[in-house]
Amino acid sequence: MAVATDERPLETPSSDESGLGRSTPDESEPEAALVVPPDGGWGWVVVAASFMCNVLVDGIIMTGGLLLPAIQKEFNATQGEVAYVNSLLAGFYLLAGPFVSALANKYGFRVVTIIGSIIGSAAFAISYFATSVEYLYLSYGILGGIGFCMIYMPAVLTVGFYFERWRALATGVALCGSGVGTFAFAPFTQYLVDALGWRMTILAHAGIMLFCIVCGSMFRPIKPTRVTSADQAEEEDTARRHEEAVEKLNSMLKLHSKLDSGISMPSERFTNRVSPHTWMGVPNNTTYPTAAEIFKGSNSGLSRRSSANANAIKNALAKPTFITVPVAEKDEQEDSNNSIDNTEPLISATTTARIQRRESRPRRSHLDLVARPLYRDDIFFGASLNRLPQYTSRTSLGYHMMVTHVPTQEDTEEEKSCRMCPQAVKRALATMLDVSLFKSPTFIILALSGFFTMLGFFVPFLYVKARAEENNIETGTSMMLVSCIGIANIVGRIACGLVSSVPKISPLWLNNIALTAGGIATMLSGKCFHVVFQFAYCCVFGLAIACFASLRSILVVEYLGLEQLTNCFGLFLLFQGAGALLGAPVAGYLMDVTGSYDISFYVSGGFLLFSALMNYPVDYISRWEKTRNKLNTKTTPKV
Repeated sequence: MAVATDERPLETPSSDESGLGRSTPDESEPEAALVVPPDGGWGWVVVAASFMCNVLVDGIIMTGGLLLPAIQKEFNATQGEVAYVNSLLAGFYLLAGPFVSALANKYGFRVVTIIGSIIGSAAFAISYFATSVEYLYLSYGILGGIGFCMIYMPAVLTVGFYFERWRALATGVALCGSGVGTFAFAPFTQYLVDALGWRMTILAHAGIMLFCIVCGSMFRPIKPTRVTSADQAEEEDTARRHEEAVEKLNSMLKLHSKLDSGISMPSERFTNRVSPHTWMGVPNNTTYPTAAEIFKGSNSGLSRRSSANANAIKNALAKPTFITVPVAEKDEQEDSNNSIDNTEPLISATTTARIQRRESRPRRSHLDLVARPLYRDDIFFGASLNRLPQYTSRTSLGYHMMVTHVPTQEDTEEEKSCRMCPQAVKRALATMLDVSLFKSPTFIILALSGFFTMLGFFVPFLYVKARAEENNIETGTSMMLVSCIGIANIVGRIACGLVSSVPKISPLWLNNIALTAGGIATMLSGKCFHVVFQFAYCCVFGLAIACFASLRSILVVEYLGLEQLTNCFGLFLLFQGAGALLGAPVAGYLMDVTGSYDISFYVSGGFLLFSALMNYPVDYISRWEKTRNKLNTKTTPKV
């Protein structure tokens, strides 16, 4: 559920253009737009579409090394020069992540995915006419990488937007497409290269990428339901006319009697909040109020109303809460409601505001039509929400109101005008790329660890087949080594999800052990070229990278907090993108100098091992950092 609110009556100090604390003469109630995750229905169609996007995008990227020998031969390039063709594709696939996410925040997952499919397909198509490796750097690498990122980021994020209870399962299924794509595209790409050449292979990939337009069109936005505080008479009238819809939505939301404690927030956090501007000219998301704070603040404004009106509102606040869904929107929610047990009684609770929809009230903002995904603190969290104390200690509604920050007046005005860099884009970038996080030693270690992991990540994908052939392993068998990594990746993601859900197992140690094993295995992979040994190595490496990819969000939340997740992931994408950009060329240049793959795999494995060793003291450093921050808070004089 995403929540966006339009706060009118709250009288707080004005604060520049951040949009906080604006007051209006209108004494209307605070409003909110609630997006209820279907947790089923059309959401599974979204999972299938996301799965296919991952199959195609990661399948092409992970098997891109199969094209390099033919490209190198035609252009008479060195290993280091030709390696940039695929490394630029992989690098910009990650480096563009924060900017693509910001665009998705404004224009939606569907639009960005469709445009990305067109860009990626066009980039590959014009690569057919390449006259040099430098030409491929721009067309295949940079443009292709940006297009692929515009498919990948929405495909991953939209799954979390559609699911709450089944988020871990849905995200895991969607991301398994990466392993399936690696497994399927390895023999397919090799066959095309052998039969048609590398140019026609890239052209075939361009045609295949157009299928992502169909997948992207499946990312149907979830229409928010407008809710607002209201008096008792209006609620009773609305409840009678929408009794069935009330029961369905309330049973879905699981609104318990502890809702008050779930959405109550210290008022000082909202009214005294500072809004430092970032390099984007707008504050980080965390400086904006959440939906919970808006409704909490509206309760404090009762004393400023006329006595008659205030008494009416106070009387209303003493009654149970009912949440209603418009009848006109019932069909659009039908998929999500079909799977709900409607035999439960109507659930209600006393809250700081009475929330219901007013049919007679005209639309006052775009918030009735859109919810910004990047305004949620948990949008990058792909594991089970039961791992979050914020979720387990609150009701569903209370949790979603707590983790969702509200749009500003600038967001509303953008719907009426065209701007080159809208508020929704700037604010998402300001959150994802806020460099103040570099003050945290824990973050720096995790970020550098991601960089070194990606330095060694793509080397086996690109060169394990060529090295095997050089050591007298048949072409058909050597090609299946890449597919083996894909299968192990699938198994690893599933196993990692199951194991990490066990409370006694530390996700940090699981990550460290996996990367250690992957690094050592890569360093030793050249000691024996028996087929069984090589397949065993690929299995270990595939499991290691699966654990790394699956546990990143869990580690951030555990050691840095949920409120820092979006910021961390934005910067992580830059670090990991830089690693992916440099890793393969470094390995290629080492092969040019030494004439052997041995040093390249030693260095690649060393990067993975060093990444793991960096993470071992994270637990101790995080505890020290939290203690230091507490002491600084206590010693800082209050203004």
